Amino acid sequence: MSSSPAPVYAPNDGVIDAARAAIGAALVDAYDLVGEVSLVVARTALYDAMIALRDDPALQYQQLMEIAGVDYPDRAERFEVCYHLLSVTKNHRVRVKVMTDEEKPVPSVTAIWPVAGWLEREVYDMYGVLFEGNSDLRRILTDYGFRGHPQRKDFPLTGYVELRYSEEEKRVVYEPVKLAQDFRTFDFTSPWEGAEYVLPGDEKAKLPEAKGAPTPLKADDIVKADAAQSPKATPAETPKTTEKKSDTGAGEPASTLAARESGEGKPGDDGDEPKTVIKPKGDQ
Repeated sequence: MSSSPAPVYAPNDGVIDAARAAIGAALVDAYDLVGEVSLVVARTALYDAMIALRDDPALQYQQLMEIAGVDYPDRAERFEVCYHLLSVTKNHRVRVKVMTDEEKPVPSVTAIWPVAGWLEREVYDMYGVLFEGNSDLRRILTDYGFRGHPQRKDFPLTGYVELRYSEEEKRVVYEPVKLAQDFRTFDFTSPWEGAEYVLPGDEKAKLPEAKGAPTPLKADDIVKADAAQSPKATPAETPKTTEKKSDTGAGEPASTLAARESGEGKPGDDGDEPKTVIKPKGDQ
C-alpha cells in the first residue's frame, strides 16, 4: 500500500514566522495551541492582512471556509470575529481573529472572497457585528421583525416577542413575552445561584419537609388486598331441588328396571327395527 504524498495535515512549523513577515505590525498576536495556529490582527488592517495571507508564496491561504462570532461580555471589545482559512496548496488551515464591539465596524472581505457575503450576514444577525463594505448586510436566519441578536450572552432564552397566528386578525402577529421571572437581568451568574433577589419557589424552602412517597406493595400483598376488598360469595337463599341420587329417581333400582323393560321388546314391534347381525367371513 503506497503512502499518500501529502500528510493528513501539514505541520505548523514556520507558519507564524511567515505570517509575521507578511502582515507586519498589523499582527497583534500569534500562537499555536493544540495544533491550531491563531493570528490576532488589528481590526482596521484586516483587509490588507487577508490579501497577504492569500497571496504570499509562503502562506497561500486561498479559501475562506467560515466566519464565526464569539461573545465575551466582560471585555471592552466584547466580540471576536474568527475567520477560518484553508491553503489548498499546502493542505493547511489557520484562524484569523479581530476584536470589535457593537459600534465599530469590521472591514468586509467580500471583495476577496464573495462567499463572505452570507457569512458576514450570519454574524451580523446572530451578534450584531457591523461589516463595512458589505452591500447587503441584513438578517439571514431570523425573522424580518426580529428584535435583538440571539447569540449574544445577554440575550434572554425566551426572546422578547413571540410569533403566532391570530384567528381574530387572520394573520401572523407579534406579542410581548410575559415572564414570571426576570430572565433579562443578566449578571454573568446562574439565575439559580448567587442571586440576591427572591426567585419563584423560594417560599417552598420554608415549608416542613414532606413525607416521601409510599413504598410500592409487593405482588402477594396486592393479591391479598384485592381479595379482602372483593365481596364474599353468599349461599343461595333457595336450597337445591335435589341433594342425592335417590331424590331424582336415579340409581341402581332404576337402572335394573330400565334394562328389564328394554329386554322384553321383540323385533317387529312398533318403533323397533330388526337388527342385522354381520358375522365375520371366517364363520360362514
